[in-house]
Amino acid sequence: MDNNTDTSNNTKHNFIKNRPYAVVLYGATSFVGKITAHYLADFLSNGKDNHSTQVTWAIAGRDETKLNELQSELTSKVDIIIANSNDDASLNDMTAQAQVIISTVGPYLKYGEPLIKACTANGTDYVDLTGEAIFIKDMMDKYQDAAEQSGARIINSCGFDSIPSDLGVYFTQTKAEERFGDTCHVIHMRVKAAKGGLSGGTIASMATIFEEAGKSKARREQVANPYLLNNDTDAPRVRQDNISKPEYDNEHKRWLAPFVMASINTRIVHHSNQLLGYEYGRDFKYDEAMWMQDGVKGQLSSYALSAGLFGFSTAMMITPSRELLSKHVLPKSGSGPSEEEQENGYYDIRFFGQTTKKQTINTKVTGDKDPGYGSTSRMLAQAALCLAQDISKETVDGGFWTPASAMGEHLLARLEKYAGLSFEVIDE
Repeated sequence: MDNNTDTSNNTKHNFIKNRPYAVVLYGATSFVGKITAHYLADFLSNGKDNHSTQVTWAIAGRDETKLNELQSELTSKVDIIIANSNDDASLNDMTAQAQVIISTVGPYLKYGEPLIKACTANGTDYVDLTGEAIFIKDMMDKYQDAAEQSGARIINSCGFDSIPSDLGVYFTQTKAEERFGDTCHVIHMRVKAAKGGLSGGTIASMATIFEEAGKSKARREQVANPYLLNNDTDAPRVRQDNISKPEYDNEHKRWLAPFVMASINTRIVHHSNQLLGYEYGRDFKYDEAMWMQDGVKGQLSSYALSAGLFGFSTAMMITPSRELLSKHVLPKSGSGPSEEEQENGYYDIRFFGQTTKKQTINTKVTGDKDPGYGSTSRMLAQAALCLAQDISKETVDGGFWTPASAMGEHLLARLEKYAGLSFEVIDE
């Protein structure tokens, strides 16, 4: 990418570089916020990265007592900023002090817009871990122009939604180019294995999406649109596969089941393709699914998971059943997997690519912590540090970006070196 800025913008960007904090973690006392805060404190104080000692950062949120408690637990002292999603002045003050804001405050459809507005007004870069594609769409429609003018780089979905998918495809395409001189026109992503739990925050975000989808046909059409986030005037119209029910994978001799994160991951990948100038091709096809075993056991698992996801999504679109599940069945906000469960979690994701000349390349992305929290917190933190330290405003200008399109190789290298992820070409 060749994004240029004029002299006046360079002056503004230098001013932003001189702000007191390189990174501010907003929502630091949330479940994933605490994990991210501990990771950042440990990472920035252990000297693994040559630039880490130069990073000034702060934790932020609305509850000073909880922030003080968190501050006392961290291995290095950090400043505290009081800010609240319901107080525009506090958000404006916070964003004016930071180069990059990390937001863990969701559901983003309910609480996310005021912070996006403040960041775009102040030219402040922003990363989050939302899996809410319709939130991203809403924010792009409202604040793309403001972000471009102020120089704010807004990068959503910097956790398990959707970095492994987005950078996994980016890595696969890069290796296909090196090997064949061509990109893959189709990539199938398959979750081979994953171990980890869901938090109340994740459930709350899912509930908000289903609530929105249940309100109107227009929202349901947005949710169903594979190119929802492609904001060019001539988005591709290639029909995309959607694994929404049990299927048998004849090539790999396994049953397939729907992957709950596919609805956000596929949209991010297609947006990356657009932002990279359609390097993957305008006819690029991409889908995601869960791998099950072969045979009767795999078939039963596939049908059970598919039925469970269908029943859950249907129930969550209806107000009485959604409220009943949220009150009596689903995890509460602020809860999540234990530290031991986070440490013992992992994931193994496979990408099967093919060029138009039928040349094939297979890759995998693995993580050594549970996907939703132990690994997500590291991806989120490294994305913010990458944006602050590795990607200049002269290289990537203001606007809404994806992890792959804005940070690409820089982020991939950080994740392998510091976040427990690996990206490999495999023969399978």
